[in-house]
Amino acid sequence: MPHPDPSRRQFLAFLAASPLAAAEGIDPDWLAALGARAPRREDPLLEVAHRLAAAQDTLPPGAIRSAAEALNVFDFEPVAKARVPVAHWGYLMTGSDDDRTIAANRAGFDRWALRPRRLVDVSTIDMGVTHYGTRYPTPIILNPVGSQKAFHPDGELATARAARARNHLFVLSTVGTTAIEDVIAARGAPAWFQLYHQDDWALTRQVMQRMERAGVPAIVFTVDLLGGSNRETQQREARRDTRTCTKCHLGGEPKPGMTQVSQRDNRRKPNLNGYQALPPIMEKGTPTWEFVDRLRQSTTMKVLLKGIVTREDAELAVAHGIDGLFVSNHGGRAENSLRATVTSLPEVLEGAAGRIPVICDGGFRRGTDAFKALALGATAIGVGRPYIWGLGAFGQEGVEAVLGLLRKELEIVMKQCGTPTLAAITRRHITEA
Repeated sequence: MPHPDPSRRQFLAFLAASPLAAAEGIDPDWLAALGARAPRREDPLLEVAHRLAAAQDTLPPGAIRSAAEALNVFDFEPVAKARVPVAHWGYLMTGSDDDRTIAANRAGFDRWALRPRRLVDVSTIDMGVTHYGTRYPTPIILNPVGSQKAFHPDGELATARAARARNHLFVLSTVGTTAIEDVIAARGAPAWFQLYHQDDWALTRQVMQRMERAGVPAIVFTVDLLGGSNRETQQREARRDTRTCTKCHLGGEPKPGMTQVSQRDNRRKPNLNGYQALPPIMEKGTPTWEFVDRLRQSTTMKVLLKGIVTREDAELAVAHGIDGLFVSNHGGRAENSLRATVTSLPEVLEGAAGRIPVICDGGFRRGTDAFKALALGATAIGVGRPYIWGLGAFGQEGVEAVLGLLRKELEIVMKQCGTPTLAAITRRHITEA
């Protein structure tokens, strides 16, 4: 045949974008090239089809087969685990040390019980919140998660499109696998940018300037990993992955996030690529409040700190002119404190004293979780792993479904507690269990 069959070519393009293909270690570039060739008598497509069928059969019994079947966000986890390569799964699910702070984040919500109020008109529910002049219909933020193409070929583009469809605030990671310009185009609106510390101030300054040109309204500087973290689950799962991945990793070992991000291998980190080779201005030691001052003074964007968990640091943040805080322990990946972020939230709010917005993340899986944090005084809440479960399982459709479920659950609990708006949710609506 002089040209490949169009239906065959379209099917191969579909397979190249499939999370099952990534999970099976099938190179999407090879699939695309295969689609450009004429079929042979012994077509490799048959092998691909068999491998994907086998992967589909590895879903655990009772697992959902479509995003629409999910009853809660937990339904996406086993599907994503089956479809995401094991090293990538370890990167997503790891905590610090023995992962007990991940469990602590979840257990923290059990400290609080709801106090439902009756006979309030809740026929209309408004979950809207305003961040620096921009209104969103929900307080649920898509938190920064790095390397999203490790979970689905569309990566951050699928997440941004889901954020656009549901109108959520999306925060892009420094180590995301999609450029900020492309994310904003897919989102159809500005996104925030999460900033990791770089040893070279000249690079940091260029990154900040690029974000300003792209229209980013807020920078979220992460401070909870400045001392590093011991991610045993990530290392253990990486050892189980036998693939050779020279396209993405130096040396070919599939170990996402295992080494310091550096200029020598940022092929999959477009937000750290393409900058002018200026004389380096090397930092001395790890960042202190002096660095925060310098960061804030170098930009017109709002500057938030992510990883604050104490009253003292919240007070210092306000004193240094910071525009907002994320109460966060990096989803249990930073330190093994065994302290839930929702437990840290009240004292951070005391330190902020209502002068700046306070967002809380860490372990949010239910609408009731979000309600409890809002009742304690959080401005909004951030989710990470749940929407990545949706991404790894079903791509954009999965992310949208996760967001839809969380919003539906939050709406139900707001109605049950007699709170038609976020402003109506107060400390009186929860009690210590």
